[in-house]
Amino acid sequence: MTTVNVNEIELNEFIGKDDKKQHCKATFPLIGAHGSKQLATVYFELEPGDNLGRHTDSSEELLIVLKGTVEATVGSETKTAKRGGLVLVPEMVPHDLKNTGTTTAKVLGVFGGANNIVATFDKAMLPTESNIVDTSLLFS
Repeated sequence: MTTVNVNEIELNEFIGKDDKKQHCKATFPLIGAHGSKQLATVYFELEPGDNLGRHTDSSEELLIVLKGTVEATVGSETKTAKRGGLVLVPEMVPHDLKNTGTTTAKVLGVFGGANNIVATFDKAMLPTESNIVDTSLLFS
C-alpha cells in the first residue's frame, strides 16, 4: 500500500522567470515512479495574488481545492472555486489558477489514465529555466 499525507510532504518552489506572480510551491506525491499505474497527482500551494501559470497537460486533470479560493481559467472560461470545489480540465486545454483569497490556497490535481504527465507552460519557470515539466524525468 502506498500512502501520502499532503500536510507532510516537501514542496519545491517555482517562480516565473519573467513574472514573479507566477509562483507556487509544488510536488508530485503519486506518479509512476511511486508505483501508480493509471493516475498521477500534483499538489501545489499558491499565496494570495499568485498564479500557477497558463499551461497544458498531457492528460485530463481534476483539480480539488483543499483550502482557499482560486480563480480557475480553463480554455476561455473563468470561474471561482472555493474549498471543496472541483474543476475539470480536459487534456491539452490551456488552464491557470490564481489565488484570489486572503490565505494560502492548497490544491490537489489528479490526472486520469496516465502515471506520468507532461505539462507545458507558456512561460519558463525558475529554478528549472524551462517551461516543460515531465514527471517521468523527476525521480529517475
